[in-house]
Amino acid sequence: MSQPDNSNAPGTIREGRTSRISVAAQAGGLAAWLAASLLTGGVGAIATANAANFFGDLIRPSWAPPAWLFGPVWSALYVLMGFAAWLVWRRHGFAGATAALALFIVQLLANALWTWLFFAWHQGALAFAEIVVLWILIATLVVMFWRLHRLAAALLLPYLAWVGFAAALSLSLWRLNPAVLG
Repeated sequence: MSQPDNSNAPGTIREGRTSRISVAAQAGGLAAWLAASLLTGGVGAIATANAANFFGDLIRPSWAPPAWLFGPVWSALYVLMGFAAWLVWRRHGFAGATAALALFIVQLLANALWTWLFFAWHQGALAFAEIVVLWILIATLVVMFWRLHRLAAALLLPYLAWVGFAAALSLSLWRLNPAVLG
């Protein structure tokens, strides 16, 4: 005897696996993805302990934003990133989005690495090369997320744009400060 099709039952979401995850598990997943993203920011923040003085001493292009702007922008971006990953995980789980979620984690690592290369180790050339790689990782992630959850992909677009801007700024700072950013 076959089971009845309950796919149109109230509270059932036909697309993905969301309806099979309890509210508590969804909340825990959201907390975990946000924590992973914000932890990345925290690891980067350690590298920026002396960033205000370092950044203030650099010759900056006229279009460089004030140093105080970076913290709020990055905080908002980390929240968007964590929420985007959660949306994909919530709909598809790890099994259904393994490649995309693995790439998300890889780009988090690349994100944290750039801060250390630039602010802690003063490696301008490596920092610029690495942020270009980061931008490519994010662009690829947007495409992968688009196939899985369009809102999740859209939430990454401000991050992609900001990292593109940061890449241009990184290149400019490296060129303007060769003695400091070797």
